Amino acid sequence: MKTVTLTVTSALLVLALAQAEARDTKHMLPIETAMSTPAAKEKLDGSVRFYFAGQKTPKVLKTSGEGMTNRKTNAAFKGDEEACRWVFLSALLALQDEAKSLGANAVIDITSYYKKNEFSSATEYECHAGAIMAGVALKGTYATVASN
Repeated sequence: MKTVTLTVTSALLVLALAQAEARDTKHMLPIETAMSTPAAKEKLDGSVRFYFAGQKTPKVLKTSGEGMTNRKTNAAFKGDEEACRWVFLSALLALQDEAKSLGANAVIDITSYYKKNEFSSATEYECHAGAIMAGVALKGTYATVASN
């Protein structure tokens, strides 16, 4: 009897975990909120500027190709919006690092690109959150822009 109870309990636990992992909630969140967090202000060093699709950019002097980042973060024990802000920052940091390595001072025409579905907005980014992971994918063009 103990073995049957343990087996049933284990099976229910596995089903519950599988169901929890399957959650994939789509969030459209404000870029400004994520970029104004203390972590973003600390980690985004200002050497690379970010311009989302639809935002006015300074004169583009040169482009250095297109890049894409697909970041995930641990969302366990975090609210969806908190996890999304964190993974969005991670995606921006990846774009910043690549831009710097290419000698670019900006990433322009940034769009959300989750599961290769493009979403363009000057004010929002797309994030998907589950019980365990949250993810943001961004793509943009590395560029050298005129300083204002």
